[in-house]
Amino acid sequence: MDFLYPLDSINVTDGNARQIHAGSSLRLSIISRLDEIIQKGQHLKARDNRLAIMEKKQAAVIAIFCGIAIFGIKLVAYFISNSVALLSDALESIVNIAASGLMLFSVCVSERAPDSSHKYGHEKIEDISSLVEGIFIIIAALLIIHAAAGRLFESAELFKLDFAIGISMFATALNAGLSLLLIKTAKSCGSTALEGDAKHLFSDVISTVGVWMGLFVAQLTGWGFLDSVLAFVVAALIVRMGVGIVLKSSNRLMDQSCIAEEAKIIEILGRHSFQFIDFHNLKTRRHGNQVFAELHLSVNGSLSVKVAHDLTDQLEEELKEEQPNVTLTIHVEPPN
Repeated sequence: MDFLYPLDSINVTDGNARQIHAGSSLRLSIISRLDEIIQKGQHLKARDNRLAIMEKKQAAVIAIFCGIAIFGIKLVAYFISNSVALLSDALESIVNIAASGLMLFSVCVSERAPDSSHKYGHEKIEDISSLVEGIFIIIAALLIIHAAAGRLFESAELFKLDFAIGISMFATALNAGLSLLLIKTAKSCGSTALEGDAKHLFSDVISTVGVWMGLFVAQLTGWGFLDSVLAFVVAALIVRMGVGIVLKSSNRLMDQSCIAEEAKIIEILGRHSFQFIDFHNLKTRRHGNQVFAELHLSVNGSLSVKVAHDLTDQLEEELKEEQPNVTLTIHVEPPN
């Protein structure tokens, strides 16, 4: 560039030389300032990542301790009432505790930096955790069905339902608060493991409310068999939830396309369509809370390597600004 040439090698006046030096200093100052901004942005991003990881860990630990407390409270409600429906509700809490422990493990593993054997990182462990949690949920439902079937034709006497339901309400209020906390954290951190646990707890709240209503009817009518029927209904709801989590996790593990992110990529490419001929082979896959995308970009064959490279950099950086969790790789090729 001309402003780097020695002044004695250029036929310029002193005024022009001063202008060249001034322009050089200004440009170097701008470059230096841009470097500072980039480094600051990288530091902020690293700090945000650390905060997100801490937030996920804290939520997972809270979920474990709250799960243990809720299980104990629900178990007390069962011993007081002798209700198999309340027992089924308590058994589900065991699954909640195991799932929360698995969630904490997956969060700790997913924070590890990419290494030689996992070059894309370890975030996919959260999808595996969610899949296992779905299986745990289905097993819990089968245990509930087994317990309810034993009492279907031999109804047991129920005791102090009012008091037992009051205790169950307290436990369920804790469950609802924990579910809201996990949903909020999952959205802010983009954690599939936290999201799965939050939905699990929320469905637990809904099924428990159904148990209360049924037990209230059983108390009014004296129909003891409703206790077992309610347990079957709760088990069916739990199976439905478990199957949903298993299917969602399986789709992610099978690299299901990310429709929303693909739409954003197509939108950004549309803004720059005058700079290339076409694009094809757009592929996306989710890796934890990250999305990896790739596509082929056909450009004019007369473009230099540098111009084509600058174009791909521009597209990738623009996407990163609007979708920070998406990493796009572009393969440049001449038109067919």
